[in-house]
Amino acid sequence: MALYELVLPKMGESVAEATIIKWVKQAGDLIEIDESVLEIATDKVDSEVPSPVAGKLIKLLYKEEDVVQVGAVVAVIETQTDSEAQVEISIQEPEETRVEEIIPVDVSIENINIPEVKDEITLDKTKSVDFNTTDRFYSPLVKSMAAEEGISLSELNSINGTGSEGRVTKQDVLDHIKINKTQDNYTLPSQKGISEPAEALTSKLSSPVTSVSGGDEIIEMDRMRRLIADHMLMSKQTSAHVTSFVEADVTNMVKWRERVKSGFEKREGEKITFTPIFIEAVAKAIKDLPMINISVNGTQIIKKLDINIGMAAALPSGNLIVPVIKNADQLNLLGLTKTVNDLATRSRQSKLKPDETQGGTFTLTNIGTFGNVMGTPIINQPQVAILAIGAIKKKPAVIETEYGDVIAIRHMMFLSLTYDHRVVDGSLGGSFVRKVADYLEAWDINREI
Repeated sequence: MALYELVLPKMGESVAEATIIKWVKQAGDLIEIDESVLEIATDKVDSEVPSPVAGKLIKLLYKEEDVVQVGAVVAVIETQTDSEAQVEISIQEPEETRVEEIIPVDVSIENINIPEVKDEITLDKTKSVDFNTTDRFYSPLVKSMAAEEGISLSELNSINGTGSEGRVTKQDVLDHIKINKTQDNYTLPSQKGISEPAEALTSKLSSPVTSVSGGDEIIEMDRMRRLIADHMLMSKQTSAHVTSFVEADVTNMVKWRERVKSGFEKREGEKITFTPIFIEAVAKAIKDLPMINISVNGTQIIKKLDINIGMAAALPSGNLIVPVIKNADQLNLLGLTKTVNDLATRSRQSKLKPDETQGGTFTLTNIGTFGNVMGTPIINQPQVAILAIGAIKKKPAVIETEYGDVIAIRHMMFLSLTYDHRVVDGSLGGSFVRKVADYLEAWDINREI
């Protein structure tokens, strides 16, 4: 018999750690080659870790909800063959995840003399935590984060855990810290000569109370929905959102697709949609106006060399994921079509690799799929712009000809570009969405693919 160390595999260049969300196999279970042992989650993608060997699982080195570094040994398997070399098992305690110190800001209350309220909203960061006085389970990571942040045991017990069996996870603690930071930075409004009751001031620092009747259903957010919610809220708090709209005549593009789609499907074995056409137009517009392909770091503007376009995809669960087409400007229409179809299919099957959702520099969302004509999408941080594609509708439009203006039935659609007004002004934002529309309107109806 030989012992095999199962390590957390590399999941992409930008992924350094993952959270264990479920052990599919337990100590003592027999495992076949390529059989799933555990399920892990990164920021956006859930995936399985298979075993490269057959044998018996004899030890689990981490618990569910633990955060594990890539390359760390997560389990030990006793193999069934004598030919494998004996491996010395090195079991190490998981490294303590460092959480940056958050310095509380004193609450300033002008002209309001109610020190007891101030005491209630000032967090005590000096208390030590004695976990021996509670029956509730906390992982080593959660304990270390609580100790470093000075979170008292009673405060920790008040956190609603979202992990297995209501356990408090790393994300729960980070969310709690974020809420407290917001409250610590809250400055109460001052009105000269007016004193507010303590109850009124306290209510300003708490979440609004939601009334729940007997017939209402309470649905707990899943892990992905919580991540989406946090990401969207962070984006609105970070960027100054502005949206510009353009209506485009895409009649030639629609007629071209109708002409080629049947032959393309027979030749390539897959369908051609409008999405790769939109991505091609966006990539061309970015090359013309590269200052839309940037990100912000404090007072620095980072101009991106690569054009990596994310496409928002709705999942069967109702959640949203954004796979990224890397170097989209270097792919022809055929290459874009195959890449789009592949990513869309694997998104719905939850088979994306973690790195395939990272590194985007611009995002495209097709709201026309749901029959919407226009929208105001939220920027996918740390990007500075996102383009929403509306539904294509037949409408009467004025056409300029050499013989004068005529009214004709045309295929029209709206493009909605939301951009970060901190670094993208109306001139650039408006010019960019107009440039995309120009490329779509100038589509060559005789183009071959």
